[in-house]
Amino acid sequence: MTNKTQHLHILGICGTFMGGIAALAKELGFRVTGCDTQVYPPMSTQLEQLGIELKQGYKTQHFDDEPDLVIVGNAMSRGNVMVEYMLDRNIPYISGPQWLLENVLKDCWVLAVSGTHGKTTTSSMLTWILEYAQLSPGFLIGGVPQNFSCSARVGNAPFFVIEADEYDTAFFDKRSKFVHYRPRTLVINNLEFDHGDIFNDLSDIQRQFHHLIRMVPSNGLILSPQNEAAINDTLAMGCWTPTEQSACSNGWQAEKISADGSEFKVTFNGVEHGIVKWSLIGDFNIDNGLMAIAAARHAGVPSHISIEALAEFINTKRRFELKGEVNNIRVFDDFAHHPTAIAKTLAGVRTQVDSSNAQGRVLAVLEPRSNTMKSGVHKDALPLALKQADQVFIFQDEGIKWSVDELINQCQPPCFVEKSINDLVSKIIEQSQAGDTIVVMSNGGFGNIHDKILMALAS
Repeated sequence: MTNKTQHLHILGICGTFMGGIAALAKELGFRVTGCDTQVYPPMSTQLEQLGIELKQGYKTQHFDDEPDLVIVGNAMSRGNVMVEYMLDRNIPYISGPQWLLENVLKDCWVLAVSGTHGKTTTSSMLTWILEYAQLSPGFLIGGVPQNFSCSARVGNAPFFVIEADEYDTAFFDKRSKFVHYRPRTLVINNLEFDHGDIFNDLSDIQRQFHHLIRMVPSNGLILSPQNEAAINDTLAMGCWTPTEQSACSNGWQAEKISADGSEFKVTFNGVEHGIVKWSLIGDFNIDNGLMAIAAARHAGVPSHISIEALAEFINTKRRFELKGEVNNIRVFDDFAHHPTAIAKTLAGVRTQVDSSNAQGRVLAVLEPRSNTMKSGVHKDALPLALKQADQVFIFQDEGIKWSVDELINQCQPPCFVEKSINDLVSKIIEQSQAGDTIVVMSNGGFGNIHDKILMALAS
């Protein structure tokens, strides 16, 4: 596609990925419109500020202005009225990842950040490092990186950072999205079973990751931690690219200086490269930072510059983001929605609280919202993941296909389950006390529970 005056209509435009596609297309000069069933901030605000017309719901009249091309989000499926209308009338269509490859990525040095956890944070760190090094990278991140004013931009060639998701591409392309990205630098943070709605087991996911590994050129680089057996097994299926690993003596290592992870020493092949002092906490963020430093080094950024950059890094929204403090009770928002991510988040919070306030408690508030969580795939792992909390509060949504009440007896800390968000807020307020840290964990809006908790605490 070369005519930049063409009209693109995006189905599912308010998802973080498709919203990023919309922003890139608008920057490239296309006329962009889109529709979604959930048009709400922050993505709706960002798109409206860009001058992109948003339409509520999926209605065939949204096609009245005859778009030249429809970009189809992976939330769309056969039976959707706009999908059926598009197919019946032979309106040209394409997936978001394929459009991205053809219009943006094909001429770039792509730095792709993949894995079950940490993709958004690590890609945000990497983008900021390249920006700090005055390389003006392009990027598309599945969140709002707070060192920038947007979640996606074209940038100045050659570097483009992308959060590389293993979820499927579209109803007509069941490959993982990341196979369209053709990275030269590939980060694989970790690899666990997830997305139980489209994958049968871990081997299904490993197969998709190996498709991605096959695409990395011999002058590229693959970065991963040494202690991840699932990644090592996937690489053993065939790898034609140099690799570097973390958590090993002949690779990248981090040595904690502060217990909460806010200060750590970086070494590579036994040689010290500097000390990171930043506002983040947790071993998982140290791992993310180490991968970002290593990936930036492959793009030509010296490690000491990356370390300087991370000192000024502001974590992505919804990644242990402080929403407010009332009566000496802090309320945080975190995107954790997989047992491993939940455990790592709570472990980091636990360390921070214990080092600063011996009497402080950690209250974990969880919405099992992802398709995998709702199906019950991870229910047996949740009690162990939540053990670092002093109290646990769980929302039993109508869409959850198993009884969350089962966790009450299995959880080590006291566990409260409610079917109403307002009732859950009331229970949290009833149990909370000065010095508490409340961590709300969900990959959705969770009924704006953060503000409801803060308002209730204030009243």
